[in-house]
Amino acid sequence: MFERFSSGYYLGELYVEPHDGDRAVIQRADHERVNEQLYADGEGVERLDAPLVMKVDAGHIPVEGDEGVPSGTLAIPRALADESLPSTRNVLLADADRAESLLRWEGWEPFVDA
Repeated sequence: MFERFSSGYYLGELYVEPHDGDRAVIQRADHERVNEQLYADGEGVERLDAPLVMKVDAGHIPVEGDEGVPSGTLAIPRALADESLPSTRNVLLADADRAESLLRWEGWEPFVDA
């Protein structure tokens, strides 16, 4: 789904569509698989529900898992969507260190926030 793009990001292609929710979401199984493959370090008990951080166009957004989203789709709140959606887009996924820094900057604390 994603391949290494730079020292801080992976690159992938997702179908991006607006939705009426207040958070960005991808299919829960995709979310857990990406978390396990790209964020887990293989030591101890690891969370697979921590938000992913994706960059769509010019902004970073935390992305959670949701059963109601088709595989390969990123659903973003309408407030963040532009008139060109829905469409297939290149999406950057922050690596584990960058994602944690971005999430902490927004006030998210690992092992505290669910």
